[in-house]
Amino acid sequence: MHAHPRALLHAALIIATACCTTAAVAQPAWPEKPITMIVPFPPGGVADTVARPVAEALSRELKQSVIVENKAGAGGAVGIGFAARAPADGYTVLLSLSSISILPEADAILERKPAYQTSQFKPIARFTADPTVLVVRADAPWKTLAEFVADARKKPGAYNYGSSGNYGTMHVPMEMLKNAAGFRMTHIPYTGAGPAVVALLAGQVDAIASGPSTVVQQIKAGKLRALAHWGERPLAALPEVPSLEQSGFKVRFAQWSGLFVPAATPDEIVKRLRAASARAAADPSVVQVIEKAGSPIAYLDAPEFQSYWNADAGMMTEAVRKIGKVE
Repeated sequence: MHAHPRALLHAALIIATACCTTAAVAQPAWPEKPITMIVPFPPGGVADTVARPVAEALSRELKQSVIVENKAGAGGAVGIGFAARAPADGYTVLLSLSSISILPEADAILERKPAYQTSQFKPIARFTADPTVLVVRADAPWKTLAEFVADARKKPGAYNYGSSGNYGTMHVPMEMLKNAAGFRMTHIPYTGAGPAVVALLAGQVDAIASGPSTVVQQIKAGKLRALAHWGERPLAALPEVPSLEQSGFKVRFAQWSGLFVPAATPDEIVKRLRAASARAAADPSVVQVIEKAGSPIAYLDAPEFQSYWNADAGMMTEAVRKIGKVE
């Protein structure tokens, strides 16, 4: 017995409708559960300072809690590597600093298997871009950058500087300055920016290159002195400090922070995250918290951030190759 053509068509339609409904069910509305924001550094640093207010604002925008998880280690490589391998479903996002561009190159120089490649990420938004600041103790003999450079040239390797770790965002800018100004200093890596600042205050190191937010309170309290910064324009937090370029050294470096997702994250989720990030960056509570920490918002949406990131990564890679192998 043959089924009636119309019955067949009807059955086909039912099956087709069922398929469509299943497809619709298979793609639930995102986000349906809390989102984890990986911060690859310990609490208290620049990344953490930006991550917390941004996570709160994103929670409000996306109507789901965004939970900050500090996954520190290996100068950021542990947390960034973890985020690179996370499912690309929008439930793991990464808030990283510019060191994301440095680490794969450093691994290559050290002949190690890289923890991740930058191609494993898609940028969402840049939130801040702070030029690093050259800081010494307030009782140091140098009142200006010129005095500091002249003294360091006279006594190669006699002075030392602290950083947040090999190839990190406090190591690379200092090496760029040393190359440009032609002096030698001994590098002492610490586990993060916080410990490096403590070492400077305690007199264990003579100088550091730090993001403004980590040192601005100590500068205002008269414990530290800023000699120069690695930016283009005057710093909002320290307007009287000259740039390296003003002193004749063509060196620029920004410790920026941005939001990333695994590269295969669906476009629809990326779009939602971009829109939510744009609103978070303009949220008065976010702006206030981050600015109070000495770090003005320097928001860029994904396309502009991508081109900025490409150019910045090129400069960083070159700087890391010049540093060469550091054990």
